[in-house]
Amino acid sequence: MAHPILQKMCHFDVKGFIDHRANGFKCAGLWKVYGDEAKAQALFAKFKKCTEIYCALWQTGSKLEQLAVAV
Repeated sequence: MAHPILQKMCHFDVKGFIDHRANGFKCAGLWKVYGDEAKAQALFAKFKKCTEIYCALWQTGSKLEQLAVAV
């Protein structure tokens, strides 16, 4: 299950995407943002950092079983 903040942001952004027919968004990263741009940018940065860390671990030989974690 997603974090409550992510759920709320995604719901608002999905609704905005539908209501605005994919136009008029505030910014675009991993998705088009219609709500809180600052929170979305911070979240995009966290996802990017996490991806970089996992890719580095994968490239140095970590196994998928080691990288998969329960949340």
